[in-house]
Amino acid sequence: MPEPQTDSASWPKPAVAWFAVGVLVLAFVFSIADRIIISLLVDPIKADLELSDSDMGLMMGPAFALFYALMGLPIGRMVDKRSRTLIVSAGIFLWSIMTALCGMAQNFLQLFLARVGVGVGEATLSPAAYSMIADLFPKEKLGRALGVYQSGAFFGVGFALIFGGLAIQFAKGAESIVLPLIGSVKPWQMAFIAIGLPGVLVAALMLLVKEPLRRGIASAAENEISLGQAFRFAFKRWRVFIAHYSGFALLALPMTTLATWVPAYFIRVHGYSPPEVGLQLGLIVLICSPIGVIAGGWFADTLFKKGHTDAALRVAVMAAVFMIPVSFIATTVGGKALALILACPFAFGASISMGLAPTALQVVTPNRLRGQIGAAWMLFLNIITAALGPWAVGVINDAWFGDPLAVGQSIAAVNVFSVTLGGLILWATWKPFRQAAEEQSV
Repeated sequence: MPEPQTDSASWPKPAVAWFAVGVLVLAFVFSIADRIIISLLVDPIKADLELSDSDMGLMMGPAFALFYALMGLPIGRMVDKRSRTLIVSAGIFLWSIMTALCGMAQNFLQLFLARVGVGVGEATLSPAAYSMIADLFPKEKLGRALGVYQSGAFFGVGFALIFGGLAIQFAKGAESIVLPLIGSVKPWQMAFIAIGLPGVLVAALMLLVKEPLRRGIASAAENEISLGQAFRFAFKRWRVFIAHYSGFALLALPMTTLATWVPAYFIRVHGYSPPEVGLQLGLIVLICSPIGVIAGGWFADTLFKKGHTDAALRVAVMAAVFMIPVSFIATTVGGKALALILACPFAFGASISMGLAPTALQVVTPNRLRGQIGAAWMLFLNIITAALGPWAVGVINDAWFGDPLAVGQSIAAVNVFSVTLGGLILWATWKPFRQAAEEQSV
């Protein structure tokens, strides 16, 4: 286990620190792409494996999200005690192989178990990445670094949308593909294999990242690693953590709807084909979302240098104010061309807070609890974004509007409500957050 070091010790060279971030970003890109590629392959999978919409909903939601969230807790504890580079490398290898195995599934059970494996593997990444980056950069540069890391999620979404759209287009003109040692596979199976196997190389690349030394004398004490210490620490600051988890998760909902329901909005309302949606929406996410998350981190760093220890929350509230009108008009106003134009500020604004959430956590959490606190954050995030958010859009559209063409209004209703409530929660938490931050700086 790496030895702790004091905060007075020199920070790693920028090249070393940014190399680590670069590899983690690459891993994040593959993790998101491996996670959501299935959403663009629903129809061919259903046809070949004779599955229902309910079966596919189980594959895209609980099969992945439930095990991803639950396994994050014990993995987060490992992150606080063991080599983070080894944990991440093992996780990348696992989820990459499991993604490829999704492409070899012959029935419901095999695909379900492969998706569970993807979730378990991906649960290693973010808690370890947050902890590592906090030990690679001083606090005044942390927002920018974590913003760059979080941009990997949007590159992954964009990559998956574009690749999935191409796979659907290819599927129209191909019956099967013959692979060495494997034999004949369908185009949708080839999509899983092609997007999963390259991750094995990323797992090997992760081993070249040097494990950063853990910082903070008091925070590195062995008696702070226990579960009791973690619960007592979090319970004493319950207002800060509950507000953080709920507020930032609500602000993440627009990005979730962008990856789940917005494609259906473009297809149903504006007549785009799935390949067109994949390419055009994928490019928008690839360009606008990384700009948003990096800009949010940069702005938070600027405010932090001016003495605002609650900088991450301040910028998140500003993003919420921006997103209230944007969320309303993005999926309710305009024709075919204008809808694409409005998707640009929507993708930008929805991304701003994504890097701020882990930044804020590192400011108020001691080193040896960052993995566990980060895993709890991922659990809460997945409950709200992977389960409640997409489900709420469907329920509102069925129960309130009763019209498939009203999906844009349903998306707008969920997003406006979520960003308004999330912004209010974080705004009300500025003072207790500053107090918790000051405790960690002593």
